[in-house]
Amino acid sequence: MVDLVLGDDHAIFVDALVSALPENDFRVVGTASSIEDTLAAVRSHQPDVCLLDRYFADGDGLTVVEKITDGRTKVLVLTADGDVQGMRDALGRGATGYVNKMCGLSVLATAIRAVVDGEVVVELAASRAPKLRGTTDARRLASHLTARERQCLELLVEGAQTRAMARGLGVSSTTVRTHVQSVLTKLGVHSRLEAASFALRHSLLDQPPEPEVTRARTAVR
Repeated sequence: MVDLVLGDDHAIFVDALVSALPENDFRVVGTASSIEDTLAAVRSHQPDVCLLDRYFADGDGLTVVEKITDGRTKVLVLTADGDVQGMRDALGRGATGYVNKMCGLSVLATAIRAVVDGEVVVELAASRAPKLRGTTDARRLASHLTARERQCLELLVEGAQTRAMARGLGVSSTTVRTHVQSVLTKLGVHSRLEAASFALRHSLLDQPPEPEVTRARTAVR
């Protein structure tokens, strides 16, 4: 069972999660309604994951992400804030998840499990996702991918997991997760599976791969 600390100053929302999360095999070991109390609760309970709101009466929750992740606890920012820059700031400070409160309980449960498994998860509200007219727009988004991000996308299409991607690309798993998250953000998708499906649907990888991509694919196999 995954142990959680909830840091959020919206009492009704917290009460709802305290009731619902145990039904999804999560155990809420502590709650807090301020930044200071959230940090204290994490230090006291040493949970697997801290669900951290973005804004509290006493400040911005992102200011304590690095302090929380000093230990064994991972941070999943759970917020009504749909700001993409906020998401980037959260991940840059060490958070491994950023989920909009409007995404629903099932999405949150999936995100928590993914974070525990070592993945980086972003789930923005649907209204924040770019609205595409078709393949032309999709390829326009893909044109912003760096060479390494494109390599990661190709490996995602092949179904490679983080460790295999790290071996094939000769980088750390943390670096792979950073590149993959950048791919998701640039393509406006919310998961690795969605990124792979998006690439296949719009033939984003039809052109011959660069030599480095070919080497990475061979190494993964």
